[in-house]
Amino acid sequence: MATAKKAAAKKTTASSSTKAAPDAADMLNPLKNLKAMTDRLQELNLTGGASKLLESGQKDLQALMQANEKSYQGLQTVVQRQTEMIKSAIAEWQTAAKEMPGKDAKANLAKLDELGRQSFQRAIDDIKELANLAAKSQADAFELVRQRIQANVDEVTKMLQRKQ
Repeated sequence: MATAKKAAAKKTTASSSTKAAPDAADMLNPLKNLKAMTDRLQELNLTGGASKLLESGQKDLQALMQANEKSYQGLQTVVQRQTEMIKSAIAEWQTAAKEMPGKDAKANLAKLDELGRQSFQRAIDDIKELANLAAKSQADAFELVRQRIQANVDEVTKMLQRKQ
């Protein structure tokens, strides 16, 4: 019975040694691992890969610069529009203050009430306008980045299709 177990153990070790499983010594040998990695890299078709990679990086940077420029221009537009809105509101309040009837407190309150309502409605409209300006600016910048990401995906897809 002991000999049967030894024979089974010999069969197991014999069958496992025929498989090309790396042993611990092979795994710890950095030169052998480096050689295997080098062999795999040489199998890849990387003709012109460095120039393609550099060109792709340049396109990525250009897209980011354009997106930043769009975003900056949008921010400038929002700030300019806010400045115009503030100047307009100040001029309107100054005009209203000059046009206040002299000593009639009821008329002054009615005038201020109406002016306050108009100003509040204008402020809401202005906030909507500024939000739309900012959203459009960010959407334009994001679209540039999205297009570049799509171009990168297309390039990688083409490279993978050529290798198959």
